[in-house]
Amino acid sequence: MKNQNNKVAEVRLIYKTKVKPSERLQIKSSIDAYIILIQGWNQDTLEHIEEFKILLLNRSNKVLGIATISIGGTSGTVTDVKIILQYALKTNAQGIIIGHNHPSGNNEPSESDKKITHKIKEATELLDMHLMDHIIIIPHDGYYSFADNGIL
Repeated sequence: MKNQNNKVAEVRLIYKTKVKPSERLQIKSSIDAYIILIQGWNQDTLEHIEEFKILLLNRSNKVLGIATISIGGTSGTVTDVKIILQYALKTNAQGIIIGHNHPSGNNEPSESDKKITHKIKEATELLDMHLMDHIIIIPHDGYYSFADNGIL
């Protein structure tokens, strides 16, 4: 029988960190999450292009990493729950915080924001993970926290 291995794709799931566990930033409140998210944002595009990011956390709410899930246009971006879960599983995250910006400056979550949050929450619960918050970043005006406003 002929060797067929050269016709099968290799799959790798890799998470590399150079940050010592003792040096990882810890999330204690929504402001902590906002500060870390905003530092990971391209300030040149914050008012122009909607982006969706996640913070991946261990059991002690220490940040394992940040990842960009999608970059969209001026009024929206596509958020794929499968990609969020891939990152969460790669890092062995126990919790996640999702975040996106509203280039319009509107600080209220849209119906689609609420729907995707609910969908992600259900998906993470199936994997024994916890969706801790959804932060909407508003250019020049701070943020909106789903958790602080009782939506999560």
